[in-house]
Amino acid sequence: MDGYELIPTTPGVDDYLRLRIAAGLSPKTHEQAEKGLPNSWCGVTVLLDGSAVGMGRIIGDGGTAFQIVDIALEPAHHGKGLGKAIMAALMAHLKAEAPEGAYVSLIADGDAKHLYAKYGFEPVMPASIGMAMLIGRD
Repeated sequence: MDGYELIPTTPGVDDYLRLRIAAGLSPKTHEQAEKGLPNSWCGVTVLLDGSAVGMGRIIGDGGTAFQIVDIALEPAHHGKGLGKAIMAALMAHLKAEAPEGAYVSLIADGDAKHLYAKYGFEPVMPASIGMAMLIGRD
């Protein structure tokens, strides 16, 4: 992580919105980020020269269930071990603070499944299937 700094905090709203788009994640609104980010159970931000270039968060109830979300890295910084550093920091926090037996889940997009497998994550199919929906206003 030569020149990079990983700090244990969620990014600010503007950095969060920018990093999601840069990483190819779905865009969120300023209002969504303002409401959601303070509810993070854990977050990490990767800085380069004081600017956020990567992030990751854990959300959950603090006891029974946690979800790793918002793993995002600007494309110019891929291939430098930063995704691994983000995951290692999140996993270290989970292992230190989450109760034994807590359920930790994530949604792996594309080849990210290979990174997550290095930290013990396995597909849940066929016993379970992940499901999702977006809230719409009729």
